Amino acid sequence: MTKIRREIVVAEALALLDEAGLDGVSTRQLAKRLGVEQPTLYHYFRTKKDLLADMAQAAMAPHATAPLPAPGDDWRAWFLDNTRNFRHTLLMHRDGARLHAGSAPTGDLDRIRHKMAFLLASGLPERDAQMAMLTASRFTVGSVLEEQADTGHGADLPPDIPTIDHESAFEAGLALILAGLSDTSRPD
Repeated sequence: MTKIRREIVVAEALALLDEAGLDGVSTRQLAKRLGVEQPTLYHYFRTKKDLLADMAQAAMAPHATAPLPAPGDDWRAWFLDNTRNFRHTLLMHRDGARLHAGSAPTGDLDRIRHKMAFLLASGLPERDAQMAMLTASRFTVGSVLEEQADTGHGADLPPDIPTIDHESAFEAGLALILAGLSDTSRPD
């Protein structure tokens, strides 16, 4: 059996993703790309689902290594930066949002706990902080899914239907999430 490092397999799988899209990622194509027999890949990944999970984790590395909030940081500015960084990371790979959707943040739990503790220390109620992180995450994934699936058909809309570019739409939605969250953090 040809020995290759797991990290090389994942990196090549991400390169294949960028070239062929998520539907074009197959163990057959990946093995061909790596110059190995397809069964070799099963030494590293028992199923394609396992491969996709490692690909999702590797694709999120830029976001997973972004600076964590520090005491004294403005939670609103951090929340915006964190969500924008997440969007940017998803956009780094073709079908990045599809790859990420449904993945579990198993390698990121300490970072998530740190972010939650920061929001709580900033005065947000626990339930609101949890829902804000979940809402921002799902909104971002959904926005990027739409952006990455855009085929340009919006240009076919009648002139009386307003269009908005993806980044502006994302920023408007993010502002609404932050406004709602800011309202919950005000003392009564």
